[in-house]
Amino acid sequence: MFTNPPAGEIARLLRTARTVAIVGLSADPARPSHSVARGLQRFGYRIIPVTPAADSILGERAVPALRELPRVLGPGERVDIVDVFRRPEYVAGIVAECIELELPALWLQDGVIDEAAAAQARDAGIFTVMDRCLYRDRAALAPGV
Repeated sequence: MFTNPPAGEIARLLRTARTVAIVGLSADPARPSHSVARGLQRFGYRIIPVTPAADSILGERAVPALRELPRVLGPGERVDIVDVFRRPEYVAGIVAECIELELPALWLQDGVIDEAAAAQARDAGIFTVMDRCLYRDRAALAPGV
């Protein structure tokens, strides 16, 4: 059974991360992914929309897939967290891409649950959080931290 990392490790990730690729980010302001991304920007994170449905969202150029991240990253930049707003049946494919691209952290939002894929990501050395809201966890940290 998959278990999330301890709260202190999650807090450390959220304090040190700078760039979040958001898979399934919607351009629709009424969608949860949009409000979470906007909130993450307010905390100072750079967001990278990962969706084939838009060219840009919230002022950031979008890419259609994780494999396209190098198109929007500058020299020396990297993605610190991949935040997923896709249905659980898509998670295994996203995990395979994260492993292939050697991305350091995977965050599966509230309701995005695939125990086997989350365990596979963790076993591949990817810091993995499942069924939690990245924005809510970041908001719970002390301001400015």
